[in-house]
Formats: sequence, structure tokens, C-alpha cells
Amino acid sequence: MWPRSEAVRIQTPARKTQRGTSLVELIVLIVVVGIVVTAAMGALGTLSVRSADPLVQRQALAVAQSLLDEALAQPTPDGDALGPEPGESRGSATAPFNHVNDYNGYATTGIRNFDGTPVAALESYNANISVRPQAVGNVPAADGWWVEVRVTGPGGAEVVLAGWHARLSG
Repeated sequence: MWPRSEAVRIQTPARKTQRGTSLVELIVLIVVVGIVVTAAMGALGTLSVRSADPLVQRQALAVAQSLLDEALAQPTPDGDALGPEPGESRGSATAPFNHVNDYNGYATTGIRNFDGTPVAALESYNANISVRPQAVGNVPAADGWWVEVRVTGPGGAEVVLAGWHARLSG
């Protein structure tokens, strides 16, 4: 028997430090990334559905602004009744609207260019224009016209623009 002080000691080689990840760590990472991606996709899905609304509003606003500018660019009438004279129509080559009050009662289903051709992608928009005599300040109602353009887009989105047109004298 060996004396205690001379006992043979068995030495094991030093363990190297581990590199990489364990299976448990990998599974936890996959679960966390899956939760984050699911939440992000849900948020993006909600945003994409709502992102169409501003587009409809902007298109309706552009149509309303265009029609309002067109009507306000016309001269004031000289005693004409509200609405177009017989035979007049918007964009007609022979008898177009020639006064601001001719636009009263104008309505269209689907937006059309001035020449009457439909505008692609705006078939589901509707426009209505009303014109009425309106006094403002020192301008009497006989010399002032209030023009209101109402455009309705898909889903009931509505834009209303109005402007005032006065006869300039002097």
C-alpha cells in the first residue's frame, strides 16, 4: 500500500470553455423572435388597411379643388338665372358653361375630364356643385356668388370646398 502522502493523483485535462449556444437558448431565441415578428406584422396589417383612407381623402380633395377652381375662373353672369342656359353643358365644344352660375346643379357620377372622358381610377367618386348669390361685406348679393363643391369618394369619404366669386367693377 502506498503511503497517503504518496498517493497517485489522477489529473484530468483542463476543460476548454464552451462556445456556441445550447439548445435551450436557441429555442428561447426562436420563441422571442417569433413573438416580435407576429406583433410587428399585426401592427403593419392594421396600418395598411388605414393607409387607403388618406389616399381617398387626397383624391377627393384634388377633384374638389379642380372643380372649384374651374367654376371660380368663369366670369360673373349679367342677370342670368341660376344654372346653365338651355343647351349649355360642362366641356361642350359648342355651348360650354360660360358663367360661374352655370355650375349650379352640376353633378357627376364618376369623375370626368373637361371634355367628358372618364378619369381612370376615379369611377367611384361623385361630385356636386351648388352656386348661390351671396353678399359679403360691401358686395351685394347681385354681385357675389358662393360656390360649394362636394365630392364623395369610396366608403363615404366626403370633401366639401367652397369659395366666393365677386363681380369686379371699376
